[in-house]
Amino acid sequence: MRSAIGIDAIGISVPRAYLELGELAAARGVPPEKYIQGLGVSRMAIASPDEDPVTLAVEAARRLFAGAGRAPDDVGYCAVGTETAVDHSKPVASYVHGLLGLPQRCRVFETKHACYGATVALLGAAEWIAAGSARGRSALVIATDIARYELGSPGEPTQGAGAVAMLVSERPRLLELEVGQSGSYARHVHDFWRPLHRKDALVDGQFSVSCYLEALDGAYADWKERAGGPLERTCYHVPYGKMAYKAHRRRLAADGIGEAEADARFAVEVAPSLAFSAQVGNVYTGSLYLALTSLLSGAGRPGAGARVGFFSYGSGCGAEFFAGRIAEGAAELCDRLDLGAPLEGRARLSMPEYEAIRGGDASPDRLAGAGAPGRLAYLGVDGRERRVYSADALR
Repeated sequence: MRSAIGIDAIGISVPRAYLELGELAAARGVPPEKYIQGLGVSRMAIASPDEDPVTLAVEAARRLFAGAGRAPDDVGYCAVGTETAVDHSKPVASYVHGLLGLPQRCRVFETKHACYGATVALLGAAEWIAAGSARGRSALVIATDIARYELGSPGEPTQGAGAVAMLVSERPRLLELEVGQSGSYARHVHDFWRPLHRKDALVDGQFSVSCYLEALDGAYADWKERAGGPLERTCYHVPYGKMAYKAHRRRLAADGIGEAEADARFAVEVAPSLAFSAQVGNVYTGSLYLALTSLLSGAGRPGAGARVGFFSYGSGCGAEFFAGRIAEGAAELCDRLDLGAPLEGRARLSMPEYEAIRGGDASPDRLAGAGAPGRLAYLGVDGRERRVYSADALR
């Protein structure tokens, strides 16, 4: 009989600074409740010039290994899902592989499909293990992104940044995935895109919401044909908290459940998964898995054996619905991992500081050298346009 396969450990990282959405609303002449209550977000993480998808990914993985008692030497698969690539050719995973000192006998690659990219990597990792390719090794899957929109645009309050690292293995200690039982959906649309020459994304907001919900309908219907059955909790892709509310209503409507009951169930089944995203904002590929860390950390977390559903959506578009069960001892491990620690002790930016960072100016002086000792930093490019990191900080 095949051993269970799933997420054995998890770690997150966020930039060392954030902006209060109330301050952004005041600066843009918008009532604060439109952002805070309307979006379900109170703060958004802001990456400084020395923070990028690589530094965030490495920091999340380092926290995972340190807290979980696992070693990089055991990894045979390293995949990074991102839509904030740092190079047209060299993957973020290659930098992560080198900076973490992962084994040379390792499959290393990057996946891209907007916010769905990390799910492709995660399910691929589980299937890699199920196929027998792992030979006792684990897979490191990381979602890392910096969500950016033009200043003053409708998308500006839905920014954020962060990374979620997951160790996938046999006999997982956090979540046992139902491998091979996912439901899929894909469609060619232009609801969100970022041309190669742009740092800031472009989005057709209302159309993207419609695409998200249609993809949920399709992926969930496919999943019900393959697996189906009751779910005790559900984590959704969270570009902003209120999107998860709309999604839960839509999913339960597909099961014949009315809005009043759906709203009552939302408080138990979904709301605990949104606490972290309310403090960080949109982290693109990591949004679904940040919801999982929030679910595992809060007072309303599910007990061992609870079945959790997951909906992953990536614009363009691709989607997946899948499920897993909380492993025995997951609560105790999550307490040791201290998943919410990176959200503490961050610096609060003023509007001038935020706009200076977005304008390409140096980080505020008070952020220089801030954060955990030995935190990796992006230093720029050398004479041959190769990215340089403070790798000596890892020693």
